[in-house]
Amino acid sequence: MKHSTNRQTRRGRGPAHRIGRSLAFVLPVVMVLSGTLAVARVNWSGTPSSPVLTAADSSAAASPSTAARAPQDVLRDRLLVELQEENPGVALTHLQQAVNDRPSLAKHCATIARALGKAAVRVYGPNKAQSYARPVCDTSYATGVTKP
Repeated sequence: MKHSTNRQTRRGRGPAHRIGRSLAFVLPVVMVLSGTLAVARVNWSGTPSSPVLTAADSSAAASPSTAARAPQDVLRDRLLVELQEENPGVALTHLQQAVNDRPSLAKHCATIARALGKAAVRVYGPNKAQSYARPVCDTSYATGVTKP
């Protein structure tokens, strides 16, 4: 007597078996191709091929003296440029944001705000400069405006 179950199992193993056999063939091929493409895209020469610089690259490329400067000096100079290009209100807002983002700058906040006040008097005059006053760093900006 023949077993009908053995014959049926061999013939009709079902869709899961067919899918498994297909994946067993296709999956290694896909993995080898994707690995080859990934290795081919890597820049192995060590020189950047992209014209876009990262933040660290751009600060080092700007000038060697910039890297040696203290963060508060860099911030002050950047804010003084903003004061001239925009207005003192924008510079004061960015000063407050910088102090909130980096609490280590808080001890330099008053000095930077006074420098902004003095620069605002030179650029805008005392009355116009005073109109931008805000309570940033204990009103040090206003002190810089009144005592140029």
